[in-house]
Amino acid sequence: MARKARKIKDKWKEKKWVNVVAPDSFNNVNIGYVPITDDENAKGRILEVTLWDILKGDPSQHQYKIIFQIDNVIENKAKTIFKRFEYSKEFLRSLIRRGSSKVNFVIDIETKDNYVFRIKMLALTHRQLNTSRQRQLRLITKDVIEKTVPTMDIDGFVQATCYGKINSDIMAAAKKVIKLRHVGLEKVKLIKTASAQTVLLEAKSKKTKSD
Repeated sequence: MARKARKIKDKWKEKKWVNVVAPDSFNNVNIGYVPITDDENAKGRILEVTLWDILKGDPSQHQYKIIFQIDNVIENKAKTIFKRFEYSKEFLRSLIRRGSSKVNFVIDIETKDNYVFRIKMLALTHRQLNTSRQRQLRLITKDVIEKTVPTMDIDGFVQATCYGKINSDIMAAAKKVIKLRHVGLEKVKLIKTASAQTVLLEAKSKKTKSD
């Protein structure tokens, strides 16, 4: 007796395609068209694009990578949050030259609407800097970031990061004492959202009351 043929389930037919849009800081432009199984499982999915994919401007924008994360899906549109900005590896390699100093500085900073980011600054000089001058450059960077970022909301900060405003502010402050060949935010990573911060503050408040 012949066996009954098993039906092969076509998983692709069960999926739906949704438009993925960037956050408000990028005017909700479309950044992708992806298949999802269901709205809930799509949350947390990561998409990587370049700044050029968003702005369609200068080809040099290809050297900046931006990572978004799907936050929620409404009908056929997936909304995202900004997750990370970083230099491409190729761009980073092209910046390094012999005979110059490479100075890094890392800081965690909070926007005025309670998003916390980890910023890694990269500065490159024309000549070697001694330890004292490198420390001075880090202090200048720290001062600029701590004075500007807490005054910005999430959208303003993302724009200032991706469009080079923070880079320009650091360069302007540093050039008075140190000649730099390049300064920029090598990597910016979201480490705490406003909602997570609120939950954390509420938890701390309850603990304080119980104590």
